[in-house]
Amino acid sequence: MSSEGAQPAGQGETQRPTPARRPRRRRLADAEVENPDRWLVSYADFITLLFAFFVVMYAISQVNQGKYKLLSDALIQAFKPEASLQGTSTADRVMPGEGVRSAEEEGKARLDKIAQELVTSLGDLVKTGQVRVTESGLGLAIEINASVLFESARADLMPQAVPVLASLAETLAPLPNDIQVEGHTDNTSITSTKFPSNWELSASRAGSVVRLFNVMGVASIRLVAVGYADTRNIAPNDTLEGRARNRRVTVMILPERVRNAASTPPVPPTPALGLPVPDPGIAPAEPAASPQ
Repeated sequence: MSSEGAQPAGQGETQRPTPARRPRRRRLADAEVENPDRWLVSYADFITLLFAFFVVMYAISQVNQGKYKLLSDALIQAFKPEASLQGTSTADRVMPGEGVRSAEEEGKARLDKIAQELVTSLGDLVKTGQVRVTESGLGLAIEINASVLFESARADLMPQAVPVLASLAETLAPLPNDIQVEGHTDNTSITSTKFPSNWELSASRAGSVVRLFNVMGVASIRLVAVGYADTRNIAPNDTLEGRARNRRVTVMILPERVRNAASTPPVPPTPALGLPVPDPGIAPAEPAASPQ
């Protein structure tokens, strides 16, 4: 047989198709290599937080004691105003580290000193109860019985009242505090040409004391006169003693932080657009009467 007629082996057999190969997924994890220093990241975060903690602790431990005390006192005064009257003595409230008292403490110490001076200078009247020196929420109050200053139903100062008020004015003149003089009466009605009611009588008595203080050297811008009539009683009016107690003049020495309306200069009026500013020294013209 010739080689041309020969068939290759297996040519007559049916060949099986070869299945296609699926591509292998490459895992990213195969390409990554395990890093043995990953713990350093967590360690560095921990060290950073620990450092911040110690910085905060150090800052807290270095508080300025003087400023901290000043802030604490300011917060107490803002939320509990009565704490200043019920607190410790002035000597105990010296700020540690600085040895300087706040302006409010200095003002209170000054009022305490004034109270002691007034009790000493008005000793006889204080002993008989005709003058009382007390501390209230508005400041230092010097309560003078009306019988020491005025005759009944009168607002002119008696001659013997001038030395008492002059001694008081000598103490008040150098002070920076404002002075509020209050006139009080009992509930006994008064009807006269000069004083139609107790309002006029109490206001006029307060004005007489203010006028004398001004003559004695107390600046007028620090003075104000108030008449309360019988609306501020401190004793019942059903007894002679109670009515006598209610007839009084109270000289109130206000704290330096409290300013009277009289101490504030008046604000000039702001004119409207196109209108002139009125002159306070010229009285406004009266409107023409309309024909009847």
